[in-house]
Amino acid sequence: MRKLLQGLHHFQSSYFPANQELFEQLADGQKPKVLFITCSDSRIVPHLITQSGVGDLFIIRNAGNLVPPFGSANGGEGAAIEYAIHALGIEQVIICGHSNCGAMKGLLKLEKLRTEMPLVYEWLQHAESTRRLIQENYSDLKGDELLAVTMAENVVTQIENLKTYPVIRSKLHQNKMAIYGWIFEIETGEVLCYNPITDEFEVPQTLLSNLPDELYVSTSAPPVTGAEEIAAAKKRNSGNLPPWLSYKQAQRIYQGSTK
Repeated sequence: MRKLLQGLHHFQSSYFPANQELFEQLADGQKPKVLFITCSDSRIVPHLITQSGVGDLFIIRNAGNLVPPFGSANGGEGAAIEYAIHALGIEQVIICGHSNCGAMKGLLKLEKLRTEMPLVYEWLQHAESTRRLIQENYSDLKGDELLAVTMAENVVTQIENLKTYPVIRSKLHQNKMAIYGWIFEIETGEVLCYNPITDEFEVPQTLLSNLPDELYVSTSAPPVTGAEEIAAAKKRNSGNLPPWLSYKQAQRIYQGSTK
């Protein structure tokens, strides 16, 4: 607590006075540009990862960065999504998973949680699609490799869950909504970005240094180039894959979710 109080004092005595004009503007209302859905894990700090400022991100956090399908729960996630899109007019959503996720570890041993942490057990039922997909398609994987693939597949699953919300589907139909899937690697700070065109996870920073700028919306967006260009870029950068991915595991994630 002492550290937190010291931080509070620094904020009030230094940071706030230097940015008082910004806070006075924000007092009249918020205009975030991105809905950022991520895990409650204390190691994930969205503003730090994206180097964004106060008021830039509307953040939803929960164990496992889950998006319960529309109508399956009456929790705050659905209300926050609806408010972000309808009331705040946000048109970009990022669902961000991360390496060594405790919720995904629990998902792989779900029955053990039934008596030990019943509330966590109930919450992870919203990730049943992920659990079943992993069970039926990746039975040959174990340990860290299985956990990493589970985390990656879960991000894609939550993107699909998000699309079940009427407010999201309406915006997608009007081509006024973009949904991104990220994987944050804690040990290296690397981010993989899901590319819906190729059904693969890309390394946006590495690809950006090898492809023309006009092929990208931004460093946070999936490439808008063709599959051949992407494949060529990945081949050139095959030595720059995140160290937490084994070659076999990288192939599974980068080449899609088929066994």
